[in-house]
Amino acid sequence: MSIKNNRLTAEQYDQNFSDIHPPFDSRESALVEANRCLFCYDAPCTKSCPTSINIPKFIKQISTDNVKGSAHTIFVSNIMGAGCSRVCPVEKLCEGACVYNLLEEPPIPIARLQRYSTEQAMEKKWKLFERKPSIGKRVAIVGAGPAGLSCAHVLSREGVDVTIYEKESKGGGLMTYGIAAYKVTPRFCEDEVNYITSLGGIDIKYNQELGKNISLQELKNNYDAVFLGFGVGLARQLDIQGEELMGVVDAIKFIYNIRAGVYEEVPVGDKVVVIGMGMTAIDAATQAKRLGAKDVTLVYRRTQEEMPCTEEELNIAKLDGCRVIWLAAPAVLNGANGKVTHLVCNLMQLGEPDVSGRRSPIETGETFTLDVDMVIKAAGQIPFSELVNNSQLQHSNGKIVAQKDGATNIAGVFAGGDCVNGGKEVVDAVQAGKDSAASILKYLGL
Repeated sequence: MSIKNNRLTAEQYDQNFSDIHPPFDSRESALVEANRCLFCYDAPCTKSCPTSINIPKFIKQISTDNVKGSAHTIFVSNIMGAGCSRVCPVEKLCEGACVYNLLEEPPIPIARLQRYSTEQAMEKKWKLFERKPSIGKRVAIVGAGPAGLSCAHVLSREGVDVTIYEKESKGGGLMTYGIAAYKVTPRFCEDEVNYITSLGGIDIKYNQELGKNISLQELKNNYDAVFLGFGVGLARQLDIQGEELMGVVDAIKFIYNIRAGVYEEVPVGDKVVVIGMGMTAIDAATQAKRLGAKDVTLVYRRTQEEMPCTEEELNIAKLDGCRVIWLAAPAVLNGANGKVTHLVCNLMQLGEPDVSGRRSPIETGETFTLDVDMVIKAAGQIPFSELVNNSQLQHSNGKIVAQKDGATNIAGVFAGGDCVNGGKEVVDAVQAGKDSAASILKYLGL
């Protein structure tokens, strides 16, 4: 059957895309879990958080009914703490480091407790920070994603006037346009951006793209410093025959269309194959299934041991009815009348470790064929190489070369987040924004 849309009822869409990790249903439930915390000295959970949130402290504040103080403890380290409580892979970060794991007991539900505090702060519009009077310094930020918003908030608190240039019509970056809709809704992302900018001193100019509407030289000329946090977003191509066929789409665009539009208007196939096994691949596969695809298969060239996604994410896909074929790599896409109909895959085996530290996949010479009417490419994202190449910035394979503090080879220009590291977690981008903000303040003599 060909790709189509509008196959489910409005009620089914609402159910399929409802919150996958619901919050506590009562204050009492939150208090029970908060009081389980051992409040460890030199807590491993805090050490495992890229933004170094003082987790025992904010949980202790919840247990003493100081929710406002708890929210402040979170936000002072991670201004996107509300969003991160929904999307962070906590099983490999804070919750994965909880000492209860060593006792073979369920870890403290840190993410849900963090959500408990931060969402109350957003809903009740608690003003937890006071902005210092303007000091007359102006900083331009490119990208209203986690790195840019984090950097902007730290700078504005110190009285710096910030202007963010964002190529989309809404802020939030990856949170708004690149994560499964059942994790964070567009409305939540908008509320989070509004909460962050409610501090004052932060102006976002939408539909302004670096290299098109504005140039780095213009920003350097008009501002005291510049922070680049435009992320990554170009899908890695498969470079195989038939990639141009109708029905072959990239995961970034597929997820973007789901986030930017309405579910019933997003076309999806009946026999869908997703190529890749990262978080984006899982999000694409589960959302294809929830849009009404009858058969969704994830194809990955390595084994489960090497997969980039977490076990918890894989389980979401499995529970949704997606199947996985390990040790398989796309070889050829065949079609009829310009539409994709079959995916030929090479069977692989693992050889010696490559530069990633994982064992490299090697073709066995055997192939198999899958019937498809939609193929979603989720084999990774690549930097905006053309944009970077056309600047005077030092770069490596399209990624901006920056010091740990965010400084680039151009004086007064700083960078952080995915455009530097090639793509990590939202929480890593938040910390990169903080680090660069500290460097910018030092550069401005503050």
